[in-house]
Amino acid sequence: MSTLLIGIYVFALAVFVGFEIITKIPPTLHTPLMSGANAVSGITIVGALSCAVTLEISTANLLGLAAIVFATVNVVGGFMVTDRMLKMFKSKK
Repeated sequence: MSTLLIGIYVFALAVFVGFEIITKIPPTLHTPLMSGANAVSGITIVGALSCAVTLEISTANLLGLAAIVFATVNVVGGFMVTDRMLKMFKSKK
C-alpha cells in the first residue's frame, strides 16, 4: 500500500510541476519545445509497447495501452501544430 501511495504522491507532484512549467513558457518557444515533446512521446510509445507485449489482461498491460494512446495523441497533435506553424511561413502564390 505504501508503494501505491508514493506513486500517487509522485504523480500529483508531477502534475503540479508540469502545469507550472508549461504556463511559464512564452508562446514563441512553444513550437521548438513541441518537437522535443514529440521525441519524448516517441520514446514513451516504445516503452509502452514493451509493457503491453503480452495478451493477458494485467495492470501493466492496461497502463501500457493507455500510455500508447495518450502518447500517440500527443505526437499526432504536435505534428499537426508544427505543420500549421510551418504553413504560416510559406509564401503565398
